[in-house]
Amino acid sequence: MGMAASAVRGNHSHTTWKHIVIIVTTVLLFSAPSVCAQCRILRCNSDFVAATLEMGIIGGGGKEGANAGYCSALRSYALCTQRTARACRGDLAYHSAVQGIEDLLIQHRCPKTGPTAQPRPLPPFPGDGCFYEKEFMQREGRAPEYLHCGVFGDPHIRTFNDEFQTCTVQGAWPLIDNQYLYIQATSTPTRGSSYTTILTKITVILKNCRACAELQIYQAELDNVPPAFVDGSVTSGDRRGHQSLRVHSHDPGRHAEIWATHIGTTLVVRQVGRSLSLSVRSPRAIVESYTPEQDLQLCMWGCPVSQRLEMPHAHPSSPAYSHCSSLLPVRDVYFQACLFDLQVSGDVNSSASAVAALEDARAMISDPGRVHLLTDRAGTNPPSLPVVLALSVLTETLRHTILGPV
Repeated sequence: MGMAASAVRGNHSHTTWKHIVIIVTTVLLFSAPSVCAQCRILRCNSDFVAATLEMGIIGGGGKEGANAGYCSALRSYALCTQRTARACRGDLAYHSAVQGIEDLLIQHRCPKTGPTAQPRPLPPFPGDGCFYEKEFMQREGRAPEYLHCGVFGDPHIRTFNDEFQTCTVQGAWPLIDNQYLYIQATSTPTRGSSYTTILTKITVILKNCRACAELQIYQAELDNVPPAFVDGSVTSGDRRGHQSLRVHSHDPGRHAEIWATHIGTTLVVRQVGRSLSLSVRSPRAIVESYTPEQDLQLCMWGCPVSQRLEMPHAHPSSPAYSHCSSLLPVRDVYFQACLFDLQVSGDVNSSASAVAALEDARAMISDPGRVHLLTDRAGTNPPSLPVVLALSVLTETLRHTILGPV
């Protein structure tokens, strides 16, 4: 009986990886946002597929040159997984990819050391006009796709992927880190609390972009939201009467709006109550112009799992519920943020940050149907049915492979 079971296991073992690839792909397709929020394995996957497609050798190649290119792509894939290993610890898709890379390196007789594939090229840069939206429409015949990120209150984060989280991060953390823009936020603990924090400093670095704009830095701190860059200027990148960078304020000291037309990006910095907030509108191509080393961005993937806070429950008859309902009639994530901030701080003025964040979202999101994120409990959505089914099939496949048919 033991020999028979061993034989069955042997017959099934060579198909295990193929089964897992199919099932994991199904999981990834239906759960991409949640996986992206925790680790960068989807980016590694897409870079590998893009590299092999561009070389026309997906699946490997019989010719020596094609196989060398495929090996380079595999080594780049392996390097990408190594860089995101810490964030992906325990992630099924990540560990399946690592095992798959090992198998493919052996199958195609690829040395583990050697040249790697070239990184994904940066998005096309604007032409002579240094006006991203205009150049994009002339080139593509349509408006660019804009993404929105909002960070406000305790802080709460609405990511570019439309996920919503409440975080307890302390110290300086990068919100955005790509080829054109770097934004860092500093959080400090709220008075009398060891786990809730507020934004007290926001630093924006607009990187040097060829002939359009030289490097500029903007910095805001609590009780000091200046209407100018750190060098005192309010415009930069003056070319033929057009400024690529401009700072505007309708409430100096508490509000500033930065327009970076050469990258189609708008930033709004506010002080609401005793906390700063940031709202961003930027084209997808700009948002996604990061390298494997730029793998920590709260606006892209949210805060680390260990730094996330659960939303407290509030009874509909409670004063906090009534107050937030009067300001935010829709029971969306902004309403939940209002409840959280009011319950934690006990200050009715703390609800103003959620109201301001919603106003910014309305101004920055062109589709009204996407403004309100509706979830039962922000950041704790149950997995969708396809994900549950896919994981069930995976479990059954592994059981069948290890134990054999019963």
